[in-house]
Amino acid sequence: MDLSLKQKFEERWAKYFPNAALPIGAFYTDKEPVDLLADSEVVDRCLIGNLARVQDGHAFVYDRKTPGCPGGKRYTGFVQKLRPEFPFFLSCGIPDQLEGERYKQSPELVERFMQEQPPFEAPGRYLVWKRWDHLTAEDEPMLVIFLAPADVIAGLFTLANFDWASPHGVIAPMGSGCATILQYPLMETAQERPRCVLGLFDVSARPSVDPNVLSFTIPMARFETMIDQMDESFLTTSSWRKLSARLP
Repeated sequence: MDLSLKQKFEERWAKYFPNAALPIGAFYTDKEPVDLLADSEVVDRCLIGNLARVQDGHAFVYDRKTPGCPGGKRYTGFVQKLRPEFPFFLSCGIPDQLEGERYKQSPELVERFMQEQPPFEAPGRYLVWKRWDHLTAEDEPMLVIFLAPADVIAGLFTLANFDWASPHGVIAPMGSGCATILQYPLMETAQERPRCVLGLFDVSARPSVDPNVLSFTIPMARFETMIDQMDESFLTTSSWRKLSARLP
């Protein structure tokens, strides 16, 4: 990645979002990240629960063989199929066989819902997660992921809509935690004007994160534009200074 861009963001982030945690960069690679594997550790069956260590400065390397839930494998592209009873699992369940999560009204509605989350093939053997300041010139992050409280999310949300006539520069699609952090944002990278994705509303994934945290994922191409616009945006106003003064 462009190290001058990396430094520019770090300087502007510290200026406008004092004390707020740096984001996480995520990218796929076919090259085995041998230097990162010793630092990578699975501490939670939910993929999302492993990102707190990344925020603390550790790398996390995820692949087809990493222990974890089947959903994490599918929404990162390492597995394309879901179990046959998945529509019942996400909805009403099967009496005496399977408890349903009741996130959708019926199995039929689940099948229609899943058409919005088509399976995809991971574009690399490994999915690497690194805190922004640990990214190197050799890394090519596809997504930038913030795990942040409401005031930080408000700033990112407003910045993401700064140069849009439409009020929909940010989307909040329903999905698993890993779908909203990774799959939906990856789908946005194929768009001419990729949108940011607000997520982590998944009731099943939320126990793996701080109760005050949501996710905000930005496709890298969009992130570069947002960095360049920080100095001309609302971030320079007294309204933002008032809010940023209370950032944890």
